[in-house]
Amino acid sequence: MRKEKDSSIAEDDIFQKEIPSFQLKLFVTGASPNSARAIANLKIICEKYLNEKYELEIIDVYQQPLKTTGIQVIALPMLLKSLPLPVKKLIGDLSDTSKVLKGLGLNP
Repeated sequence: MRKEKDSSIAEDDIFQKEIPSFQLKLFVTGASPNSARAIANLKIICEKYLNEKYELEIIDVYQQPLKTTGIQVIALPMLLKSLPLPVKKLIGDLSDTSKVLKGLGLNP
């Protein structure tokens, strides 16, 4: 005997888990030391503080210049947080964890 209610709840739970709380894009310049540090630092922060509730896209502006269309890239590396609102841009190698957390809207 199949329980319809239980299967729909399970699907709802799965659907909720698939929606990231944070949508992040990290714009970098190839394999430069600053870019490598920014990637490493951001991955550590995401794993430690965002509890898998994020979507991260790393964009190399040299290889994917069209992905910068409509985005004011003012310096690199640059982290763009589009969700949750407000939109924020963080610049640098993201080594100051407390500043990054503040920029993400989290209490350090």
